[in-house]
Amino acid sequence: MVQYFNAGGGFMWPILILFIIGLMISLERTWTLTRASVNTRKFLANIKEALKKGGVKDAIKVCEETRGPVASIFHAGLIRSDRGIEEVEKAITNAGSIEMAFLERGMIWLATVISLAPLLGFTGTVWGMIGAFDAIKAANDISPSIVAGGISVALLTTAFGLVVAITIQTFNNYFVSRIDKLIIDMEESSNELVDTLVSLEKK
Repeated sequence: MVQYFNAGGGFMWPILILFIIGLMISLERTWTLTRASVNTRKFLANIKEALKKGGVKDAIKVCEETRGPVASIFHAGLIRSDRGIEEVEKAITNAGSIEMAFLERGMIWLATVISLAPLLGFTGTVWGMIGAFDAIKAANDISPSIVAGGISVALLTTAFGLVVAITIQTFNNYFVSRIDKLIIDMEESSNELVDTLVSLEKK
């Protein structure tokens, strides 16, 4: 593997740097999204029980003891429950936007790695092909060994760039699916919280 990397030339290094950056961001996103995931059904049940037994103060305490975006937006809404349902909905919407931005942080850099890695690979291949044809010109002979060797080395950067892009794309798709699920959980649970508060207000 090291032999292939060294044979690929100078363009292998920026692709490797992109790969390292992509992996670091992927590890960070994995850690963050894992911590953000909670059992939403169980959490919502705890909130409803706290509202019935001790009111808003107990529900806020449950939110403070629970990590994740759902708990954060619930907390934002509950602390404004004394101002009316409209203020609660507004607070939940604002907090939801902030949490979505937090969940999607770093994703643009993964997309950048996915785009740049194969482009750098293709550029390295074109550069290598130019070198191969220069070697043919210098040798003044279209020898199969000269042509095959030059093309083989030139294509290494494309192969490496594609491997990097495919790997990071896999991580990216996984993160997008996790983020989508968290956003759906936030929206559904927020609606249930508002409905619960409306019911309590009527009583």
